[in-house]
Amino acid sequence: MFERPWYDLLRFAAMHRHCPKCGLRFEVEPGFFFGAMYISYAFSMAAMLGIGFVLYYFFDNPSTWIYVTTVVIAILALLPLSFRYSRVLFLYWFGGVRYRGRQD
Repeated sequence: MFERPWYDLLRFAAMHRHCPKCGLRFEVEPGFFFGAMYISYAFSMAAMLGIGFVLYYFFDNPSTWIYVTTVVIAILALLPLSFRYSRVLFLYWFGGVRYRGRQD
């Protein structure tokens, strides 16, 4: 689905227009993946709440700048994975794509 690996930080978002194996067109309609932003937002909120919980209960409620710094660094570090998984999930949930296993 994606042209480059997730750790290629400059081009992690580059997608194939069509699947190289089966020819499926990934972008069902123009702007289709704008809806994936909501899934990415849910991932980010889950990460923020989880980090906040860990900092509050295991690090004895540190100051606000530690919360902000930790959350920003974690969200930026998880950005490539969040971006990709949100697009894949959106394509499966709303694009009508089903995984059928390996077809050799």
